[in-house]
Amino acid sequence: MLRFKNLGSGSSGNATLVHALSGSQSTTLLVDCGLGIRTLERRAAEAGVLLSDLDAIFITHEHSDHIGCARSLARRHRIPIWMSEGTHRGLRDGDFDDLLRIAAHEQPIDLGALQLHPFEVPHDAGEPLQLRCTDGDAHLGILTDLGHVPPDVIEALAGCGTLMLECNHDAEMLAEGPYPFFLKKRVGGDFGHLANAAAAEAARAWLPRGLRQVVAAHLSRQNNRPDLARQVMAQALGCGPQDVHVADQETGTPWLRA
Repeated sequence: MLRFKNLGSGSSGNATLVHALSGSQSTTLLVDCGLGIRTLERRAAEAGVLLSDLDAIFITHEHSDHIGCARSLARRHRIPIWMSEGTHRGLRDGDFDDLLRIAAHEQPIDLGALQLHPFEVPHDAGEPLQLRCTDGDAHLGILTDLGHVPPDVIEALAGCGTLMLECNHDAEMLAEGPYPFFLKKRVGGDFGHLANAAAAEAARAWLPRGLRQVVAAHLSRQNNRPDLARQVMAQALGCGPQDVHVADQETGTPWLRA
C-alpha cells in the first residue's frame, strides 16, 4: 500500500509525507521540509506520524520554502537526508554530520518498502530533483517547482496513477497582478513555476498512460485560486472539479491512496 499526505504547499513552506507498507515492512518518507519545526511537528502528529519515526528525508532543492528546518530535524532525530550534490552546494550551512546522502538523476534509491526514482527538472535552483515513488505496485509522482514540462519529465512520470502536480499560477492573474516585472518574468519563465494551463497540458499527456488522480499543489496566493486550478485540471482529466484535490498552505491534504 502506498499513501501520501501533504502537510502544507505553497511559497510559505512545503512538506509531504509518503508512506509505504509491504507485508511487515513499513517506510515513511518526508519530501521537503519547508515548514517551521513546530508547525511540522504538529501537523505530522495530527497525521499520526512522529518525526522521530521518519526513515528518511528527501529535499528537492535548496529554496527556503523546501529546505526550511531540514538540517535541525535530521540532526535532532538522526534521520538520513537525501538531496542532490547541487542542492547541497547551494546551502549556506550544509553540515549534516554523517546523515547526508547524495541523490542523482535517474539513480534509484531503495528505502525498504519504498523506492524513489529522482529526476531532473527545469527550475532556477542548483540541481533540482523531483520524485517518482513506488511500493512496487502503485506509483506516485511529485512534481512541483518547474517552469515547463519537457518530454523527459513526461517519460519519467509515465505510468503514475497519482500526481501531486504544481499549478502555481493563472497566467492572466500573474500578468495583471501586483508582482514587479522581474518577478513576473521569473515566475512565468521556463525555469520558474508551472502555470495552470501548462499543468493541464501535461496531465493530458499522462492521462492515457495511467493517470487517475491529481493533487494540484504549490498554488500562489497572489496569482491563483483553488477553483481555477480545479476547473482547468478537471477539464484536462475529464472529471468534475470536486474530484481534483488541492494541497493548500494551512492544511495540505488528507491521507490519500496513490
